[in-house]
Amino acid sequence: MIHNTKGFTILVICLLVALTAQPIICAENKFSTAPTSKPNGQPFIIGYLEGGSYQPYKGHLLAIIHELQDLGWIDKKLKVPNFPGSSTKKLWMWLSKNVKGPYIRFDPSAYWSNNWNPSLRVQTKTKIINFLKKGKLDLIIAMGTWAGQDLANNEHHVPVVVCSASDAVASGIVKSVKDSGFDHVVAHLDPTRYERQVKLFYEIIGFKRLGVAYENTVAGKSYAALKDIKKVAEEKKFEIIPCFTVSDVPDVRKAEMSVVKCAEELAPKIDAFYLTVQQGVNLKNLPNILKPLYKYRVPTFSMRGSEEVKHGVLLSIASAGYKYAGRFLAETIAKILNGAKPRELPQVFETPPKIAINLETAQIIGWDPPIEVLAAADEIYQEIETTEEK
Repeated sequence: MIHNTKGFTILVICLLVALTAQPIICAENKFSTAPTSKPNGQPFIIGYLEGGSYQPYKGHLLAIIHELQDLGWIDKKLKVPNFPGSSTKKLWMWLSKNVKGPYIRFDPSAYWSNNWNPSLRVQTKTKIINFLKKGKLDLIIAMGTWAGQDLANNEHHVPVVVCSASDAVASGIVKSVKDSGFDHVVAHLDPTRYERQVKLFYEIIGFKRLGVAYENTVAGKSYAALKDIKKVAEEKKFEIIPCFTVSDVPDVRKAEMSVVKCAEELAPKIDAFYLTVQQGVNLKNLPNILKPLYKYRVPTFSMRGSEEVKHGVLLSIASAGYKYAGRFLAETIAKILNGAKPRELPQVFETPPKIAINLETAQIIGWDPPIEVLAAADEIYQEIETTEEK
């Protein structure tokens, strides 16, 4: 079910050049990133909020920690463990016990995860706002869309750094790309990332019917970058075939099964599938999602990145882990602790992309990758990794 377009090779080459030439917009140099303590000599105290366990959240948090080490805020000799699974709680509690330097501390009582439970989310927001009003925290990391939405308000004035939100503008976290709308809020944005992904996928495959599974909510559409997909669909004249899942729910198994069901329903109807980020998409569940897509020889593209390509998705664009975004976020945190207002700092940072492809997946679906695509690929996986996410 793969359709190649005439002149496709030239288009791919041009688009890959454009992708790899994306500018990296760095934070203003006038603000220092040098490690420092508070005026009273005490370390800055940091808190953390997330909507629930999600592998990219842990990846971003680890990257921030490693880059804070590189900047000198945390002892470089400290070996930070990568705990199994997607939970960040063990990592945060380890940090609270082991980061003892003079510059920053991680408060064990200022860690919150809503476990994707909407009722718990309401209760947690009230608790956090009351906690923040006590003045015990100097900065809080808001990981993901839920966290950003709950802390980007004037109910408190503690600096908030929003990370790993699919679209902080569309989800109402910040006012615009250039202005967060709140003096104490800044978010990491890459406004054209998903648009670039879908364009590249189209130029390589030339599909007419693109399947997309997502939760039919404001947050779900934001996670799936539906606005960007629609923009490219209108430009390239292909049809979006949707299927609705459940994502932000306490029952992870329910979320997983909903994505599998959508893959089964969409596979006979589509000629390409864009695998979006949501709770039901994880490495453990990936083989179940891909099985019907393999059966109908449907090429796939991972929004999340090369980790899913390694485990069986055909294509993606990925940065080198989370390192580049982690550096940008660590510098943002450092500048805030040095006195910069979050609203003064730039929000846009486009990570250098890498093209990833899985050749075993290509063989399964009967697709022979053009030599130009292979030549442009930074990450080529010869086989499908079977290690499961625990």
